[in-house]
Amino acid sequence: MERIVVVGAALAGTRAVQSLHAEGFTGEVVVVGAEDHLPYDRPPLSKKLLTGDLAPEAIALRHELDDTTTWLLGRRAVGLDPVARRLRLADGESLAYDGLVVATGSAARRLPTVPHVPGTFLLRTLDDALALRSELVPGARVAVVGTGFIGTEIASTCRDLGLEVTLLGALPVLHRPMGPLSPAAAERARAYGVQVVEGVTVAGLDVDGCVTGVRLDDGTTVPADVVVVAVGAAPVTDWLAGSGAVLEDGVVCDETLAVLGVDDVVAAGDVARWPHPALGGDLLRVEHWTNAAEQGAAAARRLLHGPGVAAFGPVPSFWTDQFATRIQGVGFPTLGPDVTVVDGDPAGRRFVAEYRRAGRLVGAVVAGSPRALLPYRAELQHLAQAPLLPTAGAA
Repeated sequence: MERIVVVGAALAGTRAVQSLHAEGFTGEVVVVGAEDHLPYDRPPLSKKLLTGDLAPEAIALRHELDDTTTWLLGRRAVGLDPVARRLRLADGESLAYDGLVVATGSAARRLPTVPHVPGTFLLRTLDDALALRSELVPGARVAVVGTGFIGTEIASTCRDLGLEVTLLGALPVLHRPMGPLSPAAAERARAYGVQVVEGVTVAGLDVDGCVTGVRLDDGTTVPADVVVVAVGAAPVTDWLAGSGAVLEDGVVCDETLAVLGVDDVVAAGDVARWPHPALGGDLLRVEHWTNAAEQGAAAARRLLHGPGVAAFGPVPSFWTDQFATRIQGVGFPTLGPDVTVVDGDPAGRRFVAEYRRAGRLVGAVVAGSPRALLPYRAELQHLAQAPLLPTAGAA
């Protein structure tokens, strides 16, 4: 290969570029990024960048600025011709490639009942965070719609700024990552001064020039000067429509991250959906920082070395900082309905919880005790060799 194009200039794309160089690739690398910014780290967007404790330049990722890497920023991919091996951009230009990395990540989901009016925000990009930060002024009333990681992190950050915060969601707080421990997560948020309203959806907004309140489906209204929608993200795959690539809640890959339906194309990060060995062939898509970093490097190796590389099957891990607590997880807690708290209090700032499926350890979640996670991480390494799900179709 003489030219490799990386579509996506976030973490997965950056790690792919670094891996290409580390693996000895001496050809041309072209990185296409939809944003105008060089790669940056996203986790601070909902935390210290949002409070102003970090400046934008402080969250920059290390990237390769050399004669063999070209960065095309503010350029959006709109189509792929795998036969001619050309990538089409929104400005009409097309780029030839010998190998291509799909790392376009995901975009924040919108709610049809929350129109784009002054005072409403999504949080996915640096520009989103800077725009939201400008509105978090003393006295502002903030409503956060969404009870997952991003929603709870934003709620926590707004409380750190001394603002009045209401956290709204159809699902219980941190229901997906913590399962039966979700009530404890809600209790922790309330103890931090957040008003938590679960089991509701947004019916609409009250607007008087700008947003003044959030109308809920139970007939109540939450007064708000700032509304942040944090209801998850959708993989950015529209530009691959008609290319032959298999698309199903992401870009479907084989176990080595090669994209199905096209040649010499791999995928990594939020956009990639692949058969994890631990799931017996079922497809998995992971939206965590660690996965994007590891998968970007692995996808680049697959592109350079071909199908003989090992299957990509790391033990997933995540972390979140919220309400003066760092919560960390490893494995597949969502597949473990049987939860045992072996230390601490899940409503407090320190606990250790084990998640089991049919008596077998499948995941662990800890708070305030990072060293406690180490033995679980080691124990869960066996998952790739002994699948949790015996047949495909259950993920």
